[in-house]
Amino acid sequence: MTGQKFRNAEGGLIDRAKPLNFTFDGKTYQGFQGDTLASALLANGVRVVGRSFKYHRPRGVLGAGFEEPNALVQLGVGARTEPNMQATRIELFDGLTAASQNRWPSLNFDIGAINGLFHRLLPAGFYYKTFMAPAKLWMTYEKVIRRAAGMGRAPTQTDPDVYARRYAHCDVLVVGGGPAGLSAALAAGRSGARVILAEDKPTLGGQALESLDNVTVLTRTMAAAYYDHNLLILSERVAEHKPAPAPFEPRQRLWQVRAQQVVLATGALERPLVFTNNDRPGVMLASAAQRYANEFAVRAGNRAVIFTNNDSAYDAAHDLMASGIDVAAIIDARPVIPDAVRNRVAGTEVLAGHAIVTVAAGRRGAARGVTVKAIHPQTGAPTGWPRDFACDLVAMSGGWNPTIHLFSQSKGKIKYDADIAAFTPDQSVQQERSAGAANGTFNMAACIAEGGDAGAAAARDAGFDAPAAGHKTDPEHRQPTQSLWIAPTGGKRFVDFQNDVTADDIGLAHREGYQSVEHLKRYTTLGMGTDQGRTSNVNGLAVMADHRGANIPDVGATTFRPPFSPLTLGGVAGWHIGDDFQSTRQSPMSDWHESHGAPFSNAGLWRRPQYYPRAGQSPAEAVHHEARHVREKVGIVDVSTLGKIDVQGRDALEFLNRVYINGLSKLPIGKCRYGVMLREDGFVFDDGTITRIADSRFLVTTTTTHAGAVMAHLEYLAQVQWPELDVHMLSVSEDWAGIAVAGPNSRALLSRLFQDVNFSNDDFPFMGYRATSADGVPARLFRLSFSGEHAYELNVPADYGLNFWTALLDIGGDLDVIPYGTEAMNILRIEKGHVTGAELNGRVTADDLGFAGMMSKQKPFVGQVLARREALIATDRRHLVGLVPADGKSPIPSGAQIVADPAAPTPMHCQGEVTSSCYSPALGHPIGLGLVERGRDRHGESLYAHSPITSETTAVTITNPVFVDPDGGRLHG
Repeated sequence: MTGQKFRNAEGGLIDRAKPLNFTFDGKTYQGFQGDTLASALLANGVRVVGRSFKYHRPRGVLGAGFEEPNALVQLGVGARTEPNMQATRIELFDGLTAASQNRWPSLNFDIGAINGLFHRLLPAGFYYKTFMAPAKLWMTYEKVIRRAAGMGRAPTQTDPDVYARRYAHCDVLVVGGGPAGLSAALAAGRSGARVILAEDKPTLGGQALESLDNVTVLTRTMAAAYYDHNLLILSERVAEHKPAPAPFEPRQRLWQVRAQQVVLATGALERPLVFTNNDRPGVMLASAAQRYANEFAVRAGNRAVIFTNNDSAYDAAHDLMASGIDVAAIIDARPVIPDAVRNRVAGTEVLAGHAIVTVAAGRRGAARGVTVKAIHPQTGAPTGWPRDFACDLVAMSGGWNPTIHLFSQSKGKIKYDADIAAFTPDQSVQQERSAGAANGTFNMAACIAEGGDAGAAAARDAGFDAPAAGHKTDPEHRQPTQSLWIAPTGGKRFVDFQNDVTADDIGLAHREGYQSVEHLKRYTTLGMGTDQGRTSNVNGLAVMADHRGANIPDVGATTFRPPFSPLTLGGVAGWHIGDDFQSTRQSPMSDWHESHGAPFSNAGLWRRPQYYPRAGQSPAEAVHHEARHVREKVGIVDVSTLGKIDVQGRDALEFLNRVYINGLSKLPIGKCRYGVMLREDGFVFDDGTITRIADSRFLVTTTTTHAGAVMAHLEYLAQVQWPELDVHMLSVSEDWAGIAVAGPNSRALLSRLFQDVNFSNDDFPFMGYRATSADGVPARLFRLSFSGEHAYELNVPADYGLNFWTALLDIGGDLDVIPYGTEAMNILRIEKGHVTGAELNGRVTADDLGFAGMMSKQKPFVGQVLARREALIATDRRHLVGLVPADGKSPIPSGAQIVADPAAPTPMHCQGEVTSSCYSPALGHPIGLGLVERGRDRHGESLYAHSPITSETTAVTITNPVFVDPDGGRLHG
């Protein structure tokens, strides 16, 4: 045990046969297998581990787990470095490297500590008042504040590790592996229910669960969040206790668990006491000092003074003495202490009705002694002669707070229990029950019994036969917790250790009118640190209640939000990083496009080919060649990415009539219709086609980017708004490959492949549909045109998409068929004045796009009422228009603003915007589409397209948005 002068030779759960070397701030230390970083530092006599956020005061280890606000370290180096890690939860491993944070140039000499000298200039909320004027220095203020903000350093290198996701269902989920949690998991598991037990610590007590195959035990797993419908997020630290994950092993795994029933056995956290200099290194929660002694055989000091207001500190004192720590005195704020409690620490001086006045500082600011005074029984003021006690450990216990964070996240209602001076669970909203200390029960036998009863009840509610445990326990006779929220002394009395929030800061907030608990939190930053107020919340509420002359329940409690404790971004992202940031979909012809050199762009989740390079042509020339070729001959384009939804049911027609603005009642079988749907707020949501395949069956197409959103929208309408309708829908977007065939020779090309189809205008007119086949493969033919040319869309089963694609190219050689990409398709649609995502921007109405005539007056449809709002039918709304350069050659910058005078002083009046622009091979000059105020009434008027980003300005003339074949002769011919 080299150097571990505070480690006992025996005891604890550590493995002394496995020594581990680690470094802290560049110095090498030794610990053992089973240590945390905090316990190993304490064993080596390291008392100062960090600096506070605001005043840069030296801080030591305060707790032993989740509650730790002080011992935050920078863990690791390089790509695996991670800031703000609680040393109390870091498992020690050989080679571990950690560093203190928020100090410069060193932990022992931190220039930032000068803030403490100017503390009167840095009260709560000082930043709201200091950085107001002059306005010209706001950017300077921001730079200074940003440099000062934060504590650790985020990694700058790419994370080399992987993170996994897991989705699971269970009958009963038990959170917490203490006595209540183990008892609950055992009772539920014995009923045959599928049980998951999640425990943050690396080990559990007992072995009974090992024999139950239906119980999954997850250690090193934190329950981070509790959402609706019993969905809980669990964060499993798979390899955090190792120098690096093993090959193919994730560093962390994020579980999303849907449970029928949940038992919260999350325990309780000890509260600190608020007194002068209670933040010095060596001041620690009594339960933490007790745990370090019992679990790690570490003495958190050589001589201790215990300050308490409840019975539990006497148990801690007993264990500290058993570990070899000299307990100089127990300072108890309660005026009367039962003999049974005193007898636990026989021979130790107990001062009833006393409080610590201040903690004296020794080397490096650590505690070296305390001053104690009696408390006046009526006024609560310190009285009498002070007494001094030398000590290097101050173990404080202000009572216990049930860990109700997950319960609150589940929308459960809490209540204040005056007997324990804490909030406890009250009314559950979801299928949940709390047990043990999390429920305000602190007796060990009662916790075990309550856990067993909760587990059995959860299993029964999940449909299993679980007899009630029927445990009966004698009530534990404990003195009520004395509500000593703040010791009646002066000086800095810290309520929130991490953010340096003092009792005086809360008093200032009260004087300045910030009396609401939420306002208090934001004005003082109370409870806004990484510990989320676990050690400060109730104390802060109590101090504010005292200022207001109110009870704590009247002050209220802050909202506990997920996550329970910070999660790594890598764990949240999982596999969804880099190329896997989101799902990528590829059409059945994607490999062919790639083999022919096509560059790809993303449209929604799909990769789509932009164009096909041609020898001797630039990318722009290749795109223009494709667009011109479609107008003159024939081309095929991959449209597999369009959304396709099969809608069936007795009420399918009625359903779609309510969805689209135009009427569909007269749509015959074998015909298609263009349709527009609105959001409920009256703005255009999406457009596409509706094809009637059979009497009660329709195929709906959507834009590529909105396919998922439209499907979700339709399902919501069917399930929530109109559940009485007999309608069912299924997304078939990936079931069918789609090929658009466009150009004057499109009819001739398809006739060669589908010889049994009559492609004449009389038999297969525009907006017609035919079901057919080729070589036994079913196919669907739609006479539709996005390009404005004579065109068709062919759908075949996805597995045959490539076969039909290559077949069309093979049999159409003499017709000069070529493939074209999305860039040429975009040019063709702009020339024809067809809208797409650039125009369907969520801010346009049907009338803005020229679709007012489609809006039925004979039937109701989604968005109909709100589309009539005054602002949505105003005469000065922006309309879809065409744009051409006044000089016939200047490009029109996309996204540019439409203005009357680009030289006018800013802010100039913006009359519209350029939504799409391109060079038109068919017209021989640039064109564009835009949305311009009163645009339909201003054809022929000259304005300017001005880009505030590139400063490009082009004089433009407003025109009809249809540039090519305005009469539609080509697509009908």
